Amino acid sequence: MQLELLNEQGQASAKVDAPDTVFGRDFNEALVHQIVVAYQANARQGTRAQKDREQVKHSTKKPFRQKGTGRARAGMTSSPLWRGGGRIFPNSPDENFTQKVNKKMYRAGMASIFSQLAREGRLAVIDSIAVDAPKTKLLAAKLKAMNLEHVLVIADQIDENLYLASRNLPNVLVVEPRYADPLSLVFYKKVIVTKGAIEQIKEMLA
Repeated sequence: MQLELLNEQGQASAKVDAPDTVFGRDFNEALVHQIVVAYQANARQGTRAQKDREQVKHSTKKPFRQKGTGRARAGMTSSPLWRGGGRIFPNSPDENFTQKVNKKMYRAGMASIFSQLAREGRLAVIDSIAVDAPKTKLLAAKLKAMNLEHVLVIADQIDENLYLASRNLPNVLVVEPRYADPLSLVFYKKVIVTKGAIEQIKEMLA
């Protein structure tokens, strides 16, 4: 598999060989959907809580007499059928949303995403990316010159200057290969990978 190598003007200047085991796989939509949903589910905290009919504040007095009113009989205002009553199946604060994904499935799903990005022309390679000072405008100017706006940059090394310059840019995320997640790969319109990061991705997913 060959990927486009972009120059500083964002133009394809050459081709770079990439392993087919990572960038040349068939697209498995069901597997990609599973790992993306699992990633989102595992990020949920589950700290919200609701009250059942025992926990809501209410009076134990019967709201009206049993017969003669024409209304349905009621014993307490804490009934889930009443406004202000408790929930039938309340959310608990210790609910666990995590989904288990095997390592082999996760690696295959990530490789499937990288391969589809390459086929769609959304994946490209650059030699390296760096800025001389921790200034957002420097990195913004570099990305603008390459005609990159909504982009995920996977760099083999991220120094302090690059980290500080990138963290305040909207629609730009700079990460190391080990922190690349399936949701970001699917979300961003363009994915840029440095040459050094290709080898790290190969070791992780091949």
